[in-house]
Amino acid sequence: MDDILAEFDAGAPSSSSPQDVEHLTKFWIAERTAPEILPYQGDVLERLMERVRDQISLLESSLGNLDPTSSFRLILVQTELERIKFLIRAYLRCRLHKIDKYSLHILQTPEVRARLAPNELGYMKSHLALMNNHYLASFLKNFPENLRRLDDTVGRLSMVDEPDMDSAVFCKVNRDVDTEITIRGTDAAFELKRGEVLVVRYSAIRELVGNGDVELI
Repeated sequence: MDDILAEFDAGAPSSSSPQDVEHLTKFWIAERTAPEILPYQGDVLERLMERVRDQISLLESSLGNLDPTSSFRLILVQTELERIKFLIRAYLRCRLHKIDKYSLHILQTPEVRARLAPNELGYMKSHLALMNNHYLASFLKNFPENLRRLDDTVGRLSMVDEPDMDSAVFCKVNRDVDTEITIRGTDAAFELKRGEVLVVRYSAIRELVGNGDVELI
């Protein structure tokens, strides 16, 4: 099957490689596992979208070929195409779910806001405006003016939902980590060795996920 797909891709001008599908799969798993939104993988997505467009074009141009061998090849290519489209949709939907849930937190945190693509940022602002108008028309108009803000953090109760950075995640260690990892709020400390699979608080390995030493699974 790999040979057939490689032969088909050889006729397409796309710059995408088979590794892009593997990378997007890892990014999707990491996005589903991490409590916070991760950096947008625009380069990989753009190459895969170009590959999808090229494959669709080649499939359409090959529909007139009724040769049984060619038809079987086209079925395999179509199956691979649907797999890539599923990965792209699943990855983007996972990000949109986090954007909807943590919109105010993302908007108030420049470091996190920078991880969004321009179209995601535009979607988030539009979504926030719609939700604010809806709540205002539904019930907030009946509240005192000082209690109408959706981003109110006065007192002990914050109106802004934030991701739980201490939630447990599964991870795999890609490289040995020289420094000991400590658990916030405890005296626990441990080392990370390549190949280990652990369940640990996300906050303890957050920076290691960012530099690739640890992979979420």
